[in-house]
Amino acid sequence: MSKVRVAGFGLSLDGFGAGIEQSLSDPVGKRGPEIFQWFFHTRTFCSMHGQEGGTVGDMDDEFAHRAMDNFGAFILGRNMFGPVRGPWMDGSWRGWWGNNPPYHAPSFVLTHHEREPLVMEGGTTFYFVTGGIDEALARARKAAGSKDVKIGGGVSTVRQYLQAGLIDSVHLALVPVLLGQGEPLLHGLDLHALGFCVTDRKASEYATHFVLEKVAIQS
Repeated sequence: MSKVRVAGFGLSLDGFGAGIEQSLSDPVGKRGPEIFQWFFHTRTFCSMHGQEGGTVGDMDDEFAHRAMDNFGAFILGRNMFGPVRGPWMDGSWRGWWGNNPPYHAPSFVLTHHEREPLVMEGGTTFYFVTGGIDEALARARKAAGSKDVKIGGGVSTVRQYLQAGLIDSVHLALVPVLLGQGEPLLHGLDLHALGFCVTDRKASEYATHFVLEKVAIQS
């Protein structure tokens, strides 16, 4: 059965999933890239960006591969798609990733402003959803078929889906970095009450990987 998953989500030791002052020059905020040092050195990351090299077969690459595997659709917040705000004045902004984004599947962008679908190279089409998280999930499930749906971020989007009880599995890469400030992922969320338990934990030089799965709560 297909699942709704968060995977490969980097988190600082003090709980931040992005830094402050996100902008065109700092897509994940000031010092945000430090959260993803576990990911950047992997072959999975290099391959996603058309590059050679990268580590393969280690713990980080294993989790990086799993974080992009078996997904038939993606859901992204508008911040994740880009820094443009307000109505779409033109079609000049086409995402952070160039002409061939790493998704290779239908990708649904949450927004308050309508925009025509954006067809990219490599099988990615961005659909702009104005009806909220439930509409985006319904459309993503239909597009994904038997494969999983990935809630790709950013922090606000993941929090909304967690709060609504719509996520089945979460993979967090907890990195030994203190950001001090930024966007907190889990503040105010009771993951135990939402039905999650830790089902896997493995550590590498760069991160400790936690997998949380939703299970039936024992009364």
